[in-house]
Amino acid sequence: MVGTLIRNEVNTRDKAIGISFRRKDQLSTEVILNVWLKVTQSNSRFNALDKLVIEVHNVKIPVGFGKGMKSKGRHLDVLAHLKKSIVKVKPERNCLAHALVIAIAKITNDPNYKSYCDGWKIGPVVQRLLETTGINVDRGGGIEELTRFQEYFKEYRIVVFSGLNCEDIIFDGQVQTEKRINLLYDDVARHYRVIVNITGAVAKRYVCEACNKGCCSDVTHKCEQACSDCMSVPPCTFSHVRIPCEL
Repeated sequence: MVGTLIRNEVNTRDKAIGISFRRKDQLSTEVILNVWLKVTQSNSRFNALDKLVIEVHNVKIPVGFGKGMKSKGRHLDVLAHLKKSIVKVKPERNCLAHALVIAIAKITNDPNYKSYCDGWKIGPVVQRLLETTGINVDRGGGIEELTRFQEYFKEYRIVVFSGLNCEDIIFDGQVQTEKRINLLYDDVARHYRVIVNITGAVAKRYVCEACNKGCCSDVTHKCEQACSDCMSVPPCTFSHVRIPCEL
């Protein structure tokens, strides 16, 4: 919240004119100029050499995490920490590769899954993955690196969210498979996390794997995608070969 006070430094007998507190995005140049004109017109004596003093008062809106606080008012890092459906990737370096290894371990029921989450035994696996793919993520992992990882992990569909809403998708591999990797990218911390339960992460009872939209149940959901062979909605998921249905 920002409020301003404009006064004539030379003529102190005139009262200052202020702008009431408002959000900083509502304080435009036009508003300030209108107030400045009021000062010049209302002063009994105003010369070109007089100085106008503009005082800006900035008050930060308090943000608490107490009871009743809406989740959208919290930082993404705080929300992700509170949700059990999101796994934090502890290593800061090569976090994208670590996130992929953890997500695949979860899908395949790898006995080392918990160790990977705790940061144990995962180093050699990540190093072997980077050497095999030839992907360099020392400076982070963007769309280019995600695309290359998707080309390598053809049996998995990689989907990356930038927030905890169904529509906050910044990358979708669009691979037709039942195995799906959901990642969460924090743009502020520049760090990846693993979403192990998509419905719990976005607080929806049902999330369509075809169009990524959430609703109360799969019965009420109207998917916008259809199977290219049998035209079923949502599209058929398959692992090998589809046989077109007979009309």
